[in-house]
Amino acid sequence: MTYYVDKRAAFPGDGTEAHPFPTIQQAADVARPGDTVLVAPGVYRENVDPKCGGTPDARITYRATEPRKAVITGAESVKGWVNVSGNVWRVKVENSLFTDRNPFTTLVAGDWFIASFIAHTGDVFLNGKSMYESTDMDGVFTPVRSQASWDPDFSLYRWYAEQDEAANATIITANFQGLDPNENDVEITARKACFYPEKEGLGYITLSGFTVCKAATQWAPPTAYQEGMIGPHWSKGWIIEDCEVYESKCSGISLGKYLQPENDNKWLKWKYKDGTQTERDCICQAQREGWTKENIGSHTVRRCDIHDCGQTGIVGHLGGVFSVIEDNHIHHINNKQNLAGAEIGGIKMHAAIDVIYRRNHIHHCTRGLWLDWQAQGTRVTCNVFHDNTLPHGFLMKEESMQGIGEDIFIEVSHGPTLIDHNMLLSTRSLKLATQGVAVVHNLIAGSFAAVGKGTDNGAKTLRSPRYTPYHVPHRTEVAGFMTFLHGDARFYNNVFIQLPVHPALVEHGKQMRETQWDDGNTQVGVYPYDGYPTFDEWKAEFEGYCGMGSQPSDRYYIHLPVWSKHNLFLNGAKPWDKEEGSVCADRAANVAFDGEKLSADFTDMLAQVRCAPLCTDDLGMAFEPEEKFENPDGTPISFDTDFFGDKVEGDVLPGPFATAEAWGKALC
Repeated sequence: MTYYVDKRAAFPGDGTEAHPFPTIQQAADVARPGDTVLVAPGVYRENVDPKCGGTPDARITYRATEPRKAVITGAESVKGWVNVSGNVWRVKVENSLFTDRNPFTTLVAGDWFIASFIAHTGDVFLNGKSMYESTDMDGVFTPVRSQASWDPDFSLYRWYAEQDEAANATIITANFQGLDPNENDVEITARKACFYPEKEGLGYITLSGFTVCKAATQWAPPTAYQEGMIGPHWSKGWIIEDCEVYESKCSGISLGKYLQPENDNKWLKWKYKDGTQTERDCICQAQREGWTKENIGSHTVRRCDIHDCGQTGIVGHLGGVFSVIEDNHIHHINNKQNLAGAEIGGIKMHAAIDVIYRRNHIHHCTRGLWLDWQAQGTRVTCNVFHDNTLPHGFLMKEESMQGIGEDIFIEVSHGPTLIDHNMLLSTRSLKLATQGVAVVHNLIAGSFAAVGKGTDNGAKTLRSPRYTPYHVPHRTEVAGFMTFLHGDARFYNNVFIQLPVHPALVEHGKQMRETQWDDGNTQVGVYPYDGYPTFDEWKAEFEGYCGMGSQPSDRYYIHLPVWSKHNLFLNGAKPWDKEEGSVCADRAANVAFDGEKLSADFTDMLAQVRCAPLCTDDLGMAFEPEEKFENPDGTPISFDTDFFGDKVEGDVLPGPFATAEAWGKALC
């Protein structure tokens, strides 16, 4: 059955084309498997709570009749502002407006959130753009430009909220920098989500072609119930496609964790058990409570424009397994720098088991893609990353745990994690506090950071190694827990190019060098693995070993082996000290990407490194899970298809473009 929704229709309507429902929620109350809900253009100020899910053969589809013209928003328009003095205005809003919770009394909080940041889940929007919260009234009357913000001029637009308990109202005072709020579009967040079922397990829903914006979402760490403006809420088989998603206080789309009442932000609330242990507890509890491939995950997020969210564009833990995230444009995440903590990125996902990230364009985020814990069977392929770092003039404090940002951060995972055919063009390309990775056929213009570091838990004087789980291949069942030996890394057929680094980032690197979390490296190349053994050197440690009774040895605790072959190093990028079949070119070279066009002046050098296409068998297996770098269904991967999806016969060039013709296509 098809139901029709049109904001302009008379209430209540009956969902027919002649008499549409005026709200999407009315359709969501009655839609059943196989039904389609068609939504006409308009602004729908509601938090849609679907009451029923679909089935694999009969999805429930919500579709905007005109792409992105149907807007689901968590905000309400506010008029009646009264001028206080100069640029400062004030309005009183009845708290009955807030049906979920009052976002102007609810603080952003949770595990791994930096508690020194004071922020509410609510926001004030001027012409669609969120203003900056002030922690006191003086900050509204005499605002100070934020040097941390990526848009410091707009940081002068400030607001402050307080409560009138007697009137049960929220009073908002705001500095609009000379604009009249009654003559401009001013809104405030009123709802915690926009399209999100309260009930778990409602799978096989499609959300297609909407604009979704301005919700008062809460901080979403892996040890908590993870909120988003849009989310499947612990179910299977959702498709979120062709949507614009923006201005969530914290996360835009959540593919994340369900509520575990006795273990929700337990580190923050109870404090006596460390956060990494409560996270291990969360994983094991989920295992007992139905976290399986049959029940959870396998979502698709595609062709969405996701931007200007405070914490993440897409977040997830456990609930995003076996998903595909493809062809999205994810940008300008956490640019206000009004939130800080260890859960920030264009995409931040824990337990990305068999998740495929492909053909996404991710840029101008504090961090591009953060794969934290259990990036097992994860593949990042044919993506473009650039400008994912903090503003060059602002040095984030080390204790914030954010560092200076990078394109991809893989943290405390045992792999196999495959990074292939990408353009990684930020100052730091890969942060590798991990093992079990393969980096194949990429264009890499940034450094490797945190090699051999960042896997302990930060105790002051005692050893505090982090033990993280690995899983039965292509399943969620936990196979074991282990700490990190580092290494178990492969680098094949890549182009590395050293670009100039801003002096502020070089200085920041010096400050970071002796920390437990990062080394601040900005030198491009594989050289951070110097001293790591080859496979033959590592294997020799076990020759003649006969178990108990043998002489004591460190063989089980040394670094795991590294492989690095057939790479091209340009402009001073440095190879591994045991590199094979690679070329280091002395002459100057350059590469740039402006968001649309790639430029490079070294294509004549590519033919010096000629290599045969690789396949799964060439990469071996990740050590701890004993799993190959293969497809989610267990079939092998042949790396004979390049960035453009073109299949190549015979030898290939290094980098994401396999032939001279493909490089020409990329540069035209």
